[in-house]
Amino acid sequence: MNWGTKIVLGMLAFMLFIVGMVVYMFHLHGRDALVEENYYEKGINYNAEYDAKQNVLIDDAKPQITITQSQIIIQTKASAKYNLVLMRPSNSMDDLKLKGSTSGSTNLILVDKTKMAKGMWFLNLQWHSRGKDYLYKNNITL
Repeated sequence: MNWGTKIVLGMLAFMLFIVGMVVYMFHLHGRDALVEENYYEKGINYNAEYDAKQNVLIDDAKPQITITQSQIIIQTKASAKYNLVLMRPSNSMDDLKLKGSTSGSTNLILVDKTKMAKGMWFLNLQWHSRGKDYLYKNNITL
């Protein structure tokens, strides 16, 4: 085998490597929890998100979060309609999205955690109560 053949085989191996990396990256697209799909829209709506976070501070409406053996209990100050997103940083396929309204006179949100993986989760709770929007973000560990 002469040096010309080795150069061609080297270039071919490098091109196969690049094509393999491109296929791998397209395969991973959409499963990365750290990439936001609609980040332009989120940037435009940032003022509403900021105001909702400020409402939590101004009204002292921070939800109380209790983690038991089988569930996550979130208690809000008043009855509300909520959107709850629990995101797993290591795998976006494990993300949990819940929507509804608080239950009972104690305004509880109950989440079954028996099928959830142990480790860190991002908690993103948006709710509407008494004519105001609220947003609370926190990290929890199961």
